[in-house]
Amino acid sequence: MGTVTIGVSIAVPEPHGSLLQQRRAGFGDRAAHGIPTHVTLLPPTEVDRALLPGTEAHLGAVADAARPFPMRLCGTGTFRPLSPVVYVRVVEGDQDCARLQKAVRDASGPLERALQFPYHPHVTVAHGIDEAAMDRAFEELAGYEAEWSCTGFALYEQGSDGVWRKLRSFVFGGPTVPPQSRVAAEEQYR
Repeated sequence: MGTVTIGVSIAVPEPHGSLLQQRRAGFGDRAAHGIPTHVTLLPPTEVDRALLPGTEAHLGAVADAARPFPMRLCGTGTFRPLSPVVYVRVVEGDQDCARLQKAVRDASGPLERALQFPYHPHVTVAHGIDEAAMDRAFEELAGYEAEWSCTGFALYEQGSDGVWRKLRSFVFGGPTVPPQSRVAAEEQYR
């Protein structure tokens, strides 16, 4: 059957996802339109196609055990000079993302793997482009903010054309998170 390259991520919802994807393309990142705007839970991983049903069952169990949580993006960061990436920071929901990615890669499931770098949830807005464009992305999105209730994640496959396509969505099994973020709730009581 062969192998496929998969990834697991939390999609950044509309209108934020399209806006950040357009900005990424505008900075000159040619891969922008082939990569849905996301927070990675499992980086590109090659698996045997025959293992996809077991992978989906594992991801379903991870989602069933999770509950919705508030996500908030704010400001920019970079992995330079180690890696040519500028990103929008995850400032709320980061610990939830860390728990999810650990569960996705748990040794009890089919997706166990070591990471090249320590896990750091983020939304890439520039990757592998010239330094001036990277600087521009860092500066222009420094004031960017978005928030939403994260209610699940998805499994994606990278096609031979380099484009990532959703195979399946997984909705969390826990109770629904309130619409306001934890930060907004704390400010309400100040």
